[in-house]
Amino acid sequence: MCYQILAVKSLKTESIRVYDALRKQGIMEGRAAVSMIVGRDTENLTEEGVIKAAVETVAENTSDGVIAPMFYMAVGGAVLGFAYKAVNTMDSMVGYKNEKYMFFGTAAARLDDLVNLIPARIAALLMIAAAFFCGLDWRGAARVYRRDRFNHKSPNAAQTEAVMAGALGVQLAGDAWYFGKLYEKPAIGDSIREIGAEDIKASHRLLYGTAFLGMILFMAVKCSIAVCIL
Repeated sequence: MCYQILAVKSLKTESIRVYDALRKQGIMEGRAAVSMIVGRDTENLTEEGVIKAAVETVAENTSDGVIAPMFYMAVGGAVLGFAYKAVNTMDSMVGYKNEKYMFFGTAAARLDDLVNLIPARIAALLMIAAAFFCGLDWRGAARVYRRDRFNHKSPNAAQTEAVMAGALGVQLAGDAWYFGKLYEKPAIGDSIREIGAEDIKASHRLLYGTAFLGMILFMAVKCSIAVCIL
């Protein structure tokens, strides 16, 4: 039952559609594909913008969709895992700034920030370790993490995005349009090279590596809790 709240495969499936669309059909189809997995406006994104959006989604959801559910299932079983998923889904649906529903959306966003405070940081550290095992730039990941992990209004979103940017040697984040309004955001990472479509596939390596390390870690935690109870 718990597999339903883990997003490893779905993250890869949805983001690889962006890769395939760009490579086989062009920018218009790439924009359409990435619009399925991000909340920002996509109709005017460049190819670089489309790729960044896909990679950032994989990075952020490595925490929200993989490590955080594992963390809560390890601590409190399926019930706590599904409770976390309900909070995270509520934030995805209504956690946006809106004049009419400002307080409703803010409450959802703040609650999501709270429940992800610990898991996001665990995810970032696991991602750095995974970068080492996956042959990516783990030193760059650690360096950019230390420097840029708070380059976001959310206390958690930049944690894993910073690791991803450093591991790939690219720059992520920056200004973005939401519902027709431009939001100025700081960049994350360094422009060591231009981001390319293959970075979407590289992000999958980091996703799966992090998920594997997370599974080992939280199985150990679960076993430790069971031993203590007995």
